[in-house]
Amino acid sequence: MTANIIYLKDYAVPNFLVESLDLNFDLYEHETIVTSSALYYKNPESDQDNTLLLDGEEHEIVSVMIDGKDFSDYSTDDHSLTLNNLPDSCEVQIVTKIHPELNTQLEGLYKSGDKFTTQCESQGFRKITYYMDRPDVMTVFSTRITADKNHYPILLSNGNKIDSGDLDDDRHFVSWEDPFKKPAYLFALVAGDLDHIEDSFTTMSGRDIILQIFTESKNITKVPFAMDSLKRSMKWDEERFGREYDLDLFMIVAVDDFNHGAMENKGLNIFNSEAIFATPETNTDAEHIYVERVVAHEYFHNWTGNRVTCRDWFQLSLKEGLTVFRDSEFTADMHSRSVKRVEDVRLLRDYQFKEDASPMAHPIRPESFEEIRNFYTMTVYEKWAEVIKMYQTILWVEGFRKGMDLYFDRHDGQAVTTEDFLAAMADANDHDFSQFSLWYSQAGTPEVWVKSSYDSEAKTYTLAFTQSCPPTPETKNKKPFIIPIQYGLLDQDGQEIEHGMITLDEFSNTHVLEWIESEPIPSLLRDFSAPVNLKYNYSHSDYAFLMQHDTDEFNRFEAAQRFALELLIERVHKVSTSISQDFIDAFRVLLTDSDLDNSLRAEAIIIPSETMITETIAENIDPVAIHNAREAISAQLAEKFETEFRSIYDNLNTDKAYKLEAKDIWDRKLKNIALKYLSLLGDMSLANIQYNSATNMTDVMWALSCLVSRENTHKQAALDHFYDKWNSDTNVINKWFKLQSMSASDDTLATLQALEKHPLFDITNPNKIRSVFTCFAMWNNKHFHAADGSWYSLIADKVIALNTINSQVGSRLSKAMINWKQLEPKRWALLKAQLERILVTPDLSNDIAEVVRKSLET
Repeated sequence: MTANIIYLKDYAVPNFLVESLDLNFDLYEHETIVTSSALYYKNPESDQDNTLLLDGEEHEIVSVMIDGKDFSDYSTDDHSLTLNNLPDSCEVQIVTKIHPELNTQLEGLYKSGDKFTTQCESQGFRKITYYMDRPDVMTVFSTRITADKNHYPILLSNGNKIDSGDLDDDRHFVSWEDPFKKPAYLFALVAGDLDHIEDSFTTMSGRDIILQIFTESKNITKVPFAMDSLKRSMKWDEERFGREYDLDLFMIVAVDDFNHGAMENKGLNIFNSEAIFATPETNTDAEHIYVERVVAHEYFHNWTGNRVTCRDWFQLSLKEGLTVFRDSEFTADMHSRSVKRVEDVRLLRDYQFKEDASPMAHPIRPESFEEIRNFYTMTVYEKWAEVIKMYQTILWVEGFRKGMDLYFDRHDGQAVTTEDFLAAMADANDHDFSQFSLWYSQAGTPEVWVKSSYDSEAKTYTLAFTQSCPPTPETKNKKPFIIPIQYGLLDQDGQEIEHGMITLDEFSNTHVLEWIESEPIPSLLRDFSAPVNLKYNYSHSDYAFLMQHDTDEFNRFEAAQRFALELLIERVHKVSTSISQDFIDAFRVLLTDSDLDNSLRAEAIIIPSETMITETIAENIDPVAIHNAREAISAQLAEKFETEFRSIYDNLNTDKAYKLEAKDIWDRKLKNIALKYLSLLGDMSLANIQYNSATNMTDVMWALSCLVSRENTHKQAALDHFYDKWNSDTNVINKWFKLQSMSASDDTLATLQALEKHPLFDITNPNKIRSVFTCFAMWNNKHFHAADGSWYSLIADKVIALNTINSQVGSRLSKAMINWKQLEPKRWALLKAQLERILVTPDLSNDIAEVVRKSLET
């Protein structure tokens, strides 16, 4: 299969622009008629001729008219309609017929249950009608929707509702108008039998905004938390960034069939129901925070993505990474800033660093791509958010706000580039960020080595830094990055004697600190001030000291992680099966320090993930050995600190009424981590008691995860009880699927086969695929990487099946297989064989083909 590569250097302005676009949808059960009327005019910046190329896929042309007259000077292929010899300005009306009811790819207009809905980012609009489906073509949209009134009483689209009425044959219509220019990927339409809740928000300028969240009547009690989250988001964006909502109406719709978490369509956000439903009975604390964050993320896109959008898809991080940074700051302000930092870094290391080390590694803003749907990556979202955070670290909060204000002032209503964002930051602060742009164009995770020396006579302490970055597909020889290193120095009593920031800008930088009275212990890369792998030769006693005394909360967590990681790797390599006494002593302090906030304590006592161990070892990996090593050390800690864990559990396991407040959330998490450790001792009675007495889903799921993790007398009864209670709730039953697919229990493989045949499993639903097969392949290393390779074959089968059902979901599932070169030789060969089998699948989709081919070629 030949790759169709798109290059940034080939970008050309559109030869036509669009003054306005009117859309008319006639929705029927077995077809939809779409009438598109666009006013095109020649782009004065274009030197191309008057040929208009419109994107379009999977629909039938009924008619084409130019300025009200039939037009025949056109040609079509599978992906486009070409109109020849157009005047400099004209109205182009195209009538097409499409079939949403057959659309399992969930792009464009499709059916989710009994609802019509859309997903147009990145290139879904072309499956609705022929149009210039590119983000730099922005226009005002008006939409009229006609449908059966009994089956589809609610008809929604972007903007403000301007008209509605009844028609013959029990049909009705609603018309919408969006006064703000937008690209086609932000178009949205929903039609269905929906209920809604309504609230309002008064902006800082005194405008009253109507807020509505739509879902089926049976789920209407699950959305008030999302409404409260929306109002908090709107208030925070005004206070932090001065951004006020612009339309008179803001709507959210929940759907069950969705390829993503949510979509920021202007004024009409469409959400995967898992990202919008939240009650204490059906959702965990973590899921509540996730819902709050996703609601905020999509709302924040109104300015970082909608009002200011990306010029082309190479600039995708400009809206996504920037908005991830904004939603991360929001969550930190709503809950715990230290814990949010820990969570973000854990996510980055487990997934984005893994991506950087994979065949799919790419720069934040690459020079080329093949399939845009494969470009929605951890690098674009999470790494770019870290780069945005570095702007704020260098400029401080005030300077960053000045840059954001200038960015909005300059580019409101425009489609722009990452260079435009950098220029706004630089100009607003009179700061040279030219070298900083290397973070956009160079892939990979930089490595920073640090050496220190102390001169007792001169009272100076020297830190010598060396940076490099491993070769990646786009370039072998990297230039030095700008890397801000926040640091602190601690004396032997644990007192901080100095703190500051050192900015690296060469391959080697040396920094001399004066007036240092005694040799300090350095606390480096505080708050994880740059997305790098920092390497300093800390001793075990240094780690233990920092675990107990570091005044930076993130680095106190970091010392525990790094110390535990070394012990885990020793265990994997069979260097040692014991736990360092230094670690035991420091771990005890974390468990018993009454002055340490429970939020940080809960995070610090979770040992590094199997993914982090894998990425640190990096080659000749035996994933089962890594799993076993982590289980063994966890069990040793449980045995060593049984008394302390039991004390934590008993003190926090109270009859206190459930509250979704910061202290209660972290108390529950610490209690349940203690329960997890205690369950490793083999007695599941405590977990069983909690499962049967729990009054909220957080405690239920922690207890059930303990019971499902290995064979015991309580496991099946708990699973049966959970299923009987929740089998009518789609999202809750997905948790039941997930727990079983991720279990280390010896019967998990037979269970997985049974889950695939379960009547509630549906291979056309992305949430179900993620709950069973993606969870298994990504997180169940013990079984997915079984020595005989049998489960590589099963996942390959699912990727092949998804090729014709939903290739986006299939492409994401295939990414669980691409780091095969890290494995030991036997598994390496077995997994490679399955990738080769996928690659020769007839009519393999571009998105799956790109992932698999790159993994085999790199």
